[in-house]
Amino acid sequence: MSEETLKLPKDIAAEQGKVNVQINGTWYMFPRGMRIIEACQSVGIYVPRFCYHPKLVISGSCRMCLVEQGMPPRPAPGQAPQYNADGYQTIQWMPRPIISCANTVAENMGIKTDSPLAREVRRGVLEFYLTNHPLDCPICDQAGECRLQEFSSDYGQPTSRFTEMKTKKGKDLEIGPRVNLDQERCVLCGRCVRFMRDVAGDEVLSMSQRGTHNAITIFPGRQLDSNYSLNTVDLCPVGALTSKDFRFKMRVWFLKSTPTIDVNCGTGTNINVWSRGNEVFRITPRQNDEVNSCWMPDSHRLNYKYINSDQRIPQPVIRTDAGAPHRHTTWESAIASTAESIRRVGAGKMAIIASARMTNEELYLTRKLTDLISTTTLAIVPRMGKGDDMLISPDGNPNTTGAGLLLGLTKSSKKLPSIIEGIRNGTIKGLLVLGEDLTEATAGCTEDDLAKLDYLAVVTHSANPTAKNADIVLPGVTFAEKFGTMINTTGRIQRLNRAIMPQGQARDDWQILRDLCTAFGADETISKLSSSQEILQLIVGECPEFEGVTWGAIGDQGKQLIETGVTIPLIEREKASRGR
Repeated sequence: MSEETLKLPKDIAAEQGKVNVQINGTWYMFPRGMRIIEACQSVGIYVPRFCYHPKLVISGSCRMCLVEQGMPPRPAPGQAPQYNADGYQTIQWMPRPIISCANTVAENMGIKTDSPLAREVRRGVLEFYLTNHPLDCPICDQAGECRLQEFSSDYGQPTSRFTEMKTKKGKDLEIGPRVNLDQERCVLCGRCVRFMRDVAGDEVLSMSQRGTHNAITIFPGRQLDSNYSLNTVDLCPVGALTSKDFRFKMRVWFLKSTPTIDVNCGTGTNINVWSRGNEVFRITPRQNDEVNSCWMPDSHRLNYKYINSDQRIPQPVIRTDAGAPHRHTTWESAIASTAESIRRVGAGKMAIIASARMTNEELYLTRKLTDLISTTTLAIVPRMGKGDDMLISPDGNPNTTGAGLLLGLTKSSKKLPSIIEGIRNGTIKGLLVLGEDLTEATAGCTEDDLAKLDYLAVVTHSANPTAKNADIVLPGVTFAEKFGTMINTTGRIQRLNRAIMPQGQARDDWQILRDLCTAFGADETISKLSSSQEILQLIVGECPEFEGVTWGAIGDQGKQLIETGVTIPLIEREKASRGR
């Protein structure tokens, strides 16, 4: 026999820096030092937990993750370990369970997550939790997402032996501008305390009192007013912490969850958009360890009300006489009128202001339209500000990197001021604005400036001062109504997915740009486009930086496209902590 065939499983695992662990009768290999709860989860075995969270320091306080553990018996002095025919030692099971979150795997360890002992201790732990827990599931906003409710059904007992009066604690306490606390529902897992202390860096929550009166509380004179406070609501496994914005709006089992990305800054936080029918009810963060970990700022997650606002523009509108009100028109007439008016202004006096809030596919068609119109006067609106040393990028545009690759325009581009100056001195007479409100402080344009134009066409999803002054408005869609890709500040390409359908007669921005290109004589490669995925294929064929990119390859986690040298502070701190 060769030396290779004589190797025991422990030797093979040791060469790879791993250990052999038996879980529920099956042997696996895991990296040395891996926590038992993570090892179980990696092979599809879920261990219930309240206090454990993969992004927080271990607390080990809830005891819900108890499992049965065994190890080989210790050999007598001078005696060698005995191995069976498969190369493993006999496991001697311990008479008491261990918590799986705070213990790590070891060579030849045995774990049972569904043994009679594991089930019995789990039932006992739940019985203690339910002694003082209020029976208000029908009115609790966490129903449908409550771990205690789920575990009670899976591991609990049908009746309660507790006959004494339940301990009364604070109900519906306003602890911050966006979060309410119900102390009676709290299971004291401490996730919120550890998040605010270790991740948000604002130690404002704590546990007070002792024994049955122990409760989460706010420090005297303080409020939970951090811009990351709503992450504590995401972390809460029960209905103790609830979002004021989402309270009593909708049961979660009625909602559809769509994975997409945030467009409020250059970070491109991964999110889930929760919708029913054609209305968005909330936004929550989605885990991506390369972009936002598991978190997102409150200011970004709450900036969704405009999606269902009454300011949305449902169909094209046109104004034929100066000072006259806008009137509705058809898409065919709107596209033809826009093309005719742009030709009348002339390429030399026509400018286009695009947006770094547009997808790569829309930016690509913007470049094609610019070539067809024969104008070189093109700009984007920069939104440089101050980041928060967490997840909010100094770049307020979600796709400045894409605009740089596809349009050659960057956040430091000086072309926008020259266009505005051209409007003021009369060298620019026509303007096509894509997805921007030029009266915002970041753009530096006024309504008086816009009034000097002979022709102003706007593509936007909602009414704004720029659209008010436009000769024609072509209604586009919000990020929640489109498919496409964007590249964040670190150079990672990510997907936007449609959560709801466009409102009224509004069209995808890429469709509007395609139709405008067609009106200016674009060939069939452009005029017959039927999806943003097809545009992505054209980008891949023309832009070397996109080589090998496909919609499927990007996936829900994105794909590193280029290196920009930019990092995300919170992610860098998390990587350093993980390394330690």
